[in-house]
Amino acid sequence: MTTNQPTAVLKGSEHTQTNRRAAITAPNLIRFAGIAAMLAGILFIVVQMIHPADILSSVNTGRWAIVHYLGVSMCFLGMLGVTGIYARQVEKAGWPGLAGYLLLSIFYALTMAFQFIEAFVSPPLAAESPTFVEGMLGIPSGNVGDNNVGFLETIYSVTGGLYLLGGLLFGIATLRAGILSRWAAGLLTVGTLLPLPLSSLIHHPYDRILAVPVGLGLAWLGYSVWSKRKNALHPRGTGTVEMEG
Repeated sequence: MTTNQPTAVLKGSEHTQTNRRAAITAPNLIRFAGIAAMLAGILFIVVQMIHPADILSSVNTGRWAIVHYLGVSMCFLGMLGVTGIYARQVEKAGWPGLAGYLLLSIFYALTMAFQFIEAFVSPPLAAESPTFVEGMLGIPSGNVGDNNVGFLETIYSVTGGLYLLGGLLFGIATLRAGILSRWAAGLLTVGTLLPLPLSSLIHHPYDRILAVPVGLGLAWLGYSVWSKRKNALHPRGTGTVEMEG
């Protein structure tokens, strides 16, 4: 009895470690990415709703810092989220799904860089070079004036194109794939296109309200990914079989 006890303990430890490794599976990672998409969608709405006025006096306020810290987090979670959404339907999303995923990923990466600059660079720069910071603040509304902001205005315009085309392709691909919620995919698609007909009617900063459908669509798709889990069962010949839950 005494001789076999260490062996039993060792086997029990190995079994526990195997179960922990088995828990880190591709379906589980995709589900966690679904949670990231839900958070990204919610933060996208929150950031737009509490964003302070784009004026120089806002830059060194606590509200400005909080909004752009959340903006950096939103972009990071958004990259994880769209990766999970794409991975969940990769076999049926086709080239529009891949193109939309890549465009949205680049959009989030560039937007995260802008959010980082506004969170950590603009506040100390506002005292030393207020004219440059005012020019940056005018980029979203197109009122840069005579301020020289280099290529930042062009890059910002590129991010807008990535957002529109990427969201459109990704939404259509998700609709066609038919794996995740079609209502969520439709909301994302329509929400992405809303700025085109409404931009002439709703001017900045009131156009921030147009983020609501896109944020809801992304969060809804994230929930759809999270809720449609795959369970590993005993397979035919290999050891696992995937079942939709």
